Amino acid sequence: MTNILARLGEQQGQTPVNQPRNPEMRQDRALERFQKFSHPKFLGRPNPEVGERWLDTMINIFAVLNYTEDRQVNFVVFQFEGPSRTWWNVIRAKWEREGTAWTWLNFVQEFNEKYLPPIVQEKREDDFIKLRQETLSVSEYETQFTKLSKFAPKLIVTEQRRIRRFVQGLNVEIQEALAAAQINTFTEVLEKA
Repeated sequence: MTNILARLGEQQGQTPVNQPRNPEMRQDRALERFQKFSHPKFLGRPNPEVGERWLDTMINIFAVLNYTEDRQVNFVVFQFEGPSRTWWNVIRAKWEREGTAWTWLNFVQEFNEKYLPPIVQEKREDDFIKLRQETLSVSEYETQFTKLSKFAPKLIVTEQRRIRRFVQGLNVEIQEALAAAQINTFTEVLEKA
């Protein structure tokens, strides 16, 4: 019964009455939950595809765990070994010196600068700009759109711009069917498409 209450409280971010309220204990349990996933270590090899896949894996894990941003950063760097650990030590010192917030966005920007060189990021941005549905299903097109959109955030700053760009890449028949529809969210455009 105690274990069930502890799990329920952990899921709701609460500590059961008969459980210790020690923050370090909660941190340890959070780390244990994180480690239960089959997440790879990151060595920092100069292969953009490897870095991109690794980061996507971490993003998916954190989507499930719903951790705070600083905890995500702390746990993700726990996966660094070798050259990536050395790189992170330099970044951590820079953040401390400059007072940079430990946010996921700041981490991803630093990671991408190091492991996805500008030429690769520019290529991904071009791929996003040129993306069209053509022979893809709407679901496959949406997957590619979402994956590549992170390389062109300025093009989808608002929900309406994101919707417009998505619709522009759809096949003409679908665009015409959506023309008269009242669409306010990206979820609505996906459902109607």
